[in-house]
Amino acid sequence: MAIVLGANQYGKAEVRMVYVDRTTPVHQVTDVNVTSQLIGDFTDTHLTGANDLVIATDTQKNTVYAMARTGGITSPEEFALRLARNYVDKYDQVTGARMAVEQYFWDRISTATGPHDHAFSKGTAESRTTVVRKDGAAETVISGLTGLVVLKSTGSEFWGFPDVEYTSLVETDDRILATAVSARWLYTSSDIDWDKSFTAVRNALLEEFANTHSLSLQQTLYAMGKGALEAVPEIAEIRLSLPNKHHFLVDLGKWNLDNPNQVFYAADRPYGLIEAAIIRDDAPIAPGVWEGIAAFI
Repeated sequence: MAIVLGANQYGKAEVRMVYVDRTTPVHQVTDVNVTSQLIGDFTDTHLTGANDLVIATDTQKNTVYAMARTGGITSPEEFALRLARNYVDKYDQVTGARMAVEQYFWDRISTATGPHDHAFSKGTAESRTTVVRKDGAAETVISGLTGLVVLKSTGSEFWGFPDVEYTSLVETDDRILATAVSARWLYTSSDIDWDKSFTAVRNALLEEFANTHSLSLQQTLYAMGKGALEAVPEIAEIRLSLPNKHHFLVDLGKWNLDNPNQVFYAADRPYGLIEAAIIRDDAPIAPGVWEGIAAFI
């Protein structure tokens, strides 16, 4: 029996950076978290400790800063692709790269005279994500979002489930439906209008959540994913993870009060977790393309 080195990659994780575009008096702030990993001929360093081919992780950190300075950041996808191409196209021992970028949002502060040129307040917990994988000439882009919290105060039901052993949930034809959307979608190309596509997907997710009369969170999830694929033809597959943020009607009968779906207890755990992939059946999807995308089926 032989023991050999398997698939491997290495790099610098979670390089936090804020980039300020000062090309006009109205500044643009881009707040990102970058993880850079390289793939290639690094067997010797694992087996013998030889480092002659190893591009140090500290170098990868500095490259993030330097490439932001020299080329700016127009989108997480563009920046991740530029980082990946820098390594794969420049160093013979680097045959592949994996770049993950998470972008956080800042809102421009509104003042009495209008939006301020260079003052911002922290946005929501929502973030924009991308993972770029480059293997030789082949490039794969999986983009997404996390922390998009949405709620409907009506237009949601849940009934007809089997009354099996240990069932206690009461059927309802009117409930609050709330979730924190995490979504990742696989593009069929690395030549996309990234911001336009992201906005289209996000709008489609919100539109379907709002307008689908929900009989289950599963039904809503499918409608959201289908809407995203219809909005952006360049997407081959979207994966959604939706925790059910439960809101339970409070029983006020002890105090002789009715409760016509007005007072709810917001429970943070335990919660239902609904996940699924919605796929364009004629789109080519390479095996293993979703490997390493955490928290998604």
